[in-house]
Formats: sequence, structure tokens, C-alpha cells
Amino acid sequence: QVQLVESGGGLVQAGASLRLSCAASGRIFVTNTMGWFRQAPGKEREFVAANSRNTGSTYYADSFKGRFTITRDNAKNTVYLQMNSLKPEDTAVYYCAASLVPGTQEMTDFPAWGQGSQVTVSS
Repeated sequence: QVQLVESGGGLVQAGASLRLSCAASGRIFVTNTMGWFRQAPGKEREFVAANSRNTGSTYYADSFKGRFTITRDNAKNTVYLQMNSLKPEDTAVYYCAASLVPGTQEMTDFPAWGQGSQVTVSS
């Protein structure tokens, strides 16, 4: 098992920035790809960004390119999501996830999930 613990969420005003962190422990080998997903109230969970450990490649859903940045510190087994220019519609629970599949963005490829971190953006 791999354990994922997220931190860094909170309440911010529109236009502000936040950085989410996700620390992995346990069976680190299953964290070939670490990703961020989010689920807004009344909506389905959606892919935000992912990072492949072996290649360092990053992947983003089109909606987040230019505003969100995923980075990874392999020495700390931690992945980050820097979110800039936040909008009220970014309000959601943000989940960190880990996958053995390199470079995947498919939710079904991620068996390990964090508990979620609430991000609320006020207008």
C-alpha cells in the first residue's frame, strides 16, 4: 500500500495563489505517476495534472494549462500543485493520486488516493 497525505488547501480570494502538497509513503514504487484530480460540488471528478517520475514529463488538462503547475520532489516523495490566478469555479476538493502506469492521465489507472484537500475561492 502507498499512503498519500495532502496539505495546503484553504479559503482564498479570487486571484490568489495556493500550493497543494502530497506526500507519499509506503510502497513508493507504485508512484510512477502522481497526479492531481478535483471534484467540484455536483460535478464529476476530473483530471487536473500529472507528473511521471521516470521522465519528469508533466501533463495537464487543457483547462489548467498556464495557471496550474505540477512539480515533484522525488527525494521527498512529494508532489506539488501550484495554483495561480484562482477563480471561484476552482472551488473543489483536490485529490492526489498515484499510479504504477507511467504517464497516465486516466482516473481508472490510479488505485491510490489521498483524502482530499478542500480549496475554496471566494469572489
